[in-house]
Amino acid sequence: MECPVSDQPDDAPGGSGSPPPEADATAWAKERWRRTLLAARARVPREVREAADAALLRTLGDLVRRSRASVVAAYVPMGSEPGGPQLPAALAAAGVRLLLPVVRDDLDLDWAAYQGPDSLRPTRLGPREPVSPRLGVAAVAGADLVVVPALAVDATGVRLGRGGGSYDRALARVPASALVIALLYDGELVDRLPAEPHDRRVDAVIMPGSGVVFLPTSAGRAAGG
Repeated sequence: MECPVSDQPDDAPGGSGSPPPEADATAWAKERWRRTLLAARARVPREVREAADAALLRTLGDLVRRSRASVVAAYVPMGSEPGGPQLPAALAAAGVRLLLPVVRDDLDLDWAAYQGPDSLRPTRLGPREPVSPRLGVAAVAGADLVVVPALAVDATGVRLGRGGGSYDRALARVPASALVIALLYDGELVDRLPAEPHDRRVDAVIMPGSGVVFLPTSAGRAAGG
């Protein structure tokens, strides 16, 4: 699945691409990127997306097995997010203990163990969440490998999310020894994204066509190494 985006996102509707004087330039640039990327994903036919998701899950499953991770933190994709609804089941099939996020009222992430597809419930915010006991916001620190959602990632590891800041807070608790991976569609690894000091970089991305791409933040790490 190809979601081609240029290094300059589309201008805001009716605008020139420059933020109004009262706006923060970086936040404005991020919103422009989000609009461009979400629109590109929305144009992709369902059958093409499903084939891309299957390729992502195969590659991710192989990586998890090679890494010998025992605890993995991931998420339940919603809408057009890479990986599709089978992501939790695919990770559980790799033989790991899987932790999934539970969004708190302050948008921070609590965590709970995945206990099968029937253990997930819909929420008012959209994503499905596990109904198993909550383990606390610090539970993610025990993960050997963390899979995070992203709209795009740049060559330095900067991840563009949906703007709530939930994963930036969660990743601040993840030890440097854990491998942090973002799932993307082809074309969503770009040269440069706008970044802020609180943004947490990822170590690698997985794309359907390119497989695993390690970034400078991984310090040359490879699965199992």
